[in-house]
Amino acid sequence: MAITSANQLELLQTAEAVAREKMIDPDLVIQAMEDSLARAAKSRYGAEMDIRVKIDRKTGRAAFTRVRTVVEDEALENHHAQLTVKQAKSFLADPQIGDEIVDEVPPVDLGRIAAQSAKQVILQKVREAERDRQFEEFRDRKGSIINGVVKREEYGNVIVDIGRGEGILRRNEKIGREAYRIGDRIRCFIKDVRREVRGPQVFLSRTDPQFMAELFKMEVPEIYDGIIEIKAVARDPGSRAKIAVISYDNGIDPVGACVGMRGSRVQAVVNELQGEKIDIIPWNQDQATFLVNALQPAQVSKVVVDEDAGKIEVVVPDEQLSLAIGRRGQNVRLASQLTGLDIDILTEAEESQRRQAEFAERTKLFMDTLDVDEMMAQLLVSEGFTNLEEVAYVDQDELLSIDGFDEGTAAELQARARDYLEEQAKKALDNARALGVDDSLIGFEGLTPQMLEALGKDGIKTLEDFATCADWELAGGWTTENGQRKKDDGLLEKFDMSLEEAQHLVMTARVMLGWVDPTEMGGATEETPAEEEEEAGA
Repeated sequence: MAITSANQLELLQTAEAVAREKMIDPDLVIQAMEDSLARAAKSRYGAEMDIRVKIDRKTGRAAFTRVRTVVEDEALENHHAQLTVKQAKSFLADPQIGDEIVDEVPPVDLGRIAAQSAKQVILQKVREAERDRQFEEFRDRKGSIINGVVKREEYGNVIVDIGRGEGILRRNEKIGREAYRIGDRIRCFIKDVRREVRGPQVFLSRTDPQFMAELFKMEVPEIYDGIIEIKAVARDPGSRAKIAVISYDNGIDPVGACVGMRGSRVQAVVNELQGEKIDIIPWNQDQATFLVNALQPAQVSKVVVDEDAGKIEVVVPDEQLSLAIGRRGQNVRLASQLTGLDIDILTEAEESQRRQAEFAERTKLFMDTLDVDEMMAQLLVSEGFTNLEEVAYVDQDELLSIDGFDEGTAAELQARARDYLEEQAKKALDNARALGVDDSLIGFEGLTPQMLEALGKDGIKTLEDFATCADWELAGGWTTENGQRKKDDGLLEKFDMSLEEAQHLVMTARVMLGWVDPTEMGGATEETPAEEEEEAGA
């Protein structure tokens, strides 16, 4: 009954008090009051009527009005809230569709039930406004650090009081076996803010790599000022972490600035992260140099980068192998996360043994297929030739540059290589036909006879079969199962087919069959298993 008191200013005083308490706009509270009064008036005058209430923001006077809208004859559904143009002429000189006729009606005094209903409407509106304010406030703070107080624990998840709301620190976002008591102060990273039915949910984390980056930003003024930038972070929460930094001022050492005087700056971060050991690494644009830095404290002898495959091979001295790998593979795993590359670590002895095996294998290949002696085969391998295609189709001058090779020898070698390749292609094509591969697929440009044979063995025999394949089924891909990356071999991966090439071939086949509009060829992409899984997790 308070909202319809004779003292009309009480409405404004109530609105301001509620707004101040909930820290929301007073106008939102007044709008909620207007809606609740209008709903109460409808229960008195009739639910079919369009009753509206306007509260004067200065005097607090509530004006009750009945509104009727001018509509077309066939659109007339509610005689209490609508009028036709003909009926409206009694009230307006020149009525138009959409015009409104407003009549003031006497205010209503709320009964006990109506007053309770009005109160519930106001509370609901105020609650919604408060939730919106909380969501907007914490959404803007996503990606930053917030201080809070432990409120309670539910099933291993910690509920944190973060001022104007609550945040949840899930069990898997805590470092190691962290345990908190009610009232403990806690510092967390705002990982995500979502608008949900029960209100905005603020998800906190202490294991996110960016939590450590933000801690360094707080401890190192040069990072906050932008003189030093954190380029990459990798963490094994509670155990070890690596952080790559670069300085844009030649006079400032990025590693030294992050370590601080006698390690004071990095120690402050370590203490917050429950003793997590942190390796601070200078970032370098050159992948090989950056990786050598990332594998510290291990010493690296040689780095071989395969940019196309996204892999990198690192050779270390025999006695450095365990240090480079780290306990349970921790060091190499963090270095891999930091650089974004798959890293294979070999000892010098293993690399030497592998090179000798490759040399012997290629030497035997040339001896068997080109019918040459061991010395000539070894000369070809030593000059960098790895397969018959290179010998058959390389510019003849490259063969002539090998000591002891004249034009006759080079021409004969290329002829033998081409004859052998043609013979193998004919055999593969015959095998493909024997497997039932259709002419529609055999005539498809971009597939070699050996590829057709591999497809036929897997049951892909027509152009329609080929068009239903995904690019990763042909070129291979990666999936993650139980946190472990697993390689999926592609049907044509052994022929060095890339995802881009596979996608182009599949889309071309679909266009030829009329399944896809040719204009879609440019921007169409297919998801690899890893991408599909990431989307499902998100």
